[in-house]
Amino acid sequence: MGCLFCNIINGTTPSTKVYENDSVYAFEDINPQAPVHVLVIHKSHVETIEDLTADNSSIMSDIILAVKEIARTKGVDRKGYRVIINNGPAGGQIIWHLHVHVMGGRDDMGPMVVR
Repeated sequence: MGCLFCNIINGTTPSTKVYENDSVYAFEDINPQAPVHVLVIHKSHVETIEDLTADNSSIMSDIILAVKEIARTKGVDRKGYRVIINNGPAGGQIIWHLHVHVMGGRDDMGPMVVR
């Protein structure tokens, strides 16, 4: 079975593609929490932020540059949007492939953390 996001990248698990380049794949979240909710993943499998090193740190710049383009194409770049990384169990990460949520499409995205 392997990693769900690796399966999405290689096409064995379906997704609704939003963006793709040589390094990054982005797709619609299947349980959106905002009008725009896109997941951005690197094609290199890295589980968490703790797995980033000087040798693979370009993963994050690849992802962030993709986030910028996705926000533009989804029309949320002007008003603003939220970029979220859930890292590790206490951070709410449930898929062990480093990923970024791009969320927007509301005038107010609400509090950063719900208590």
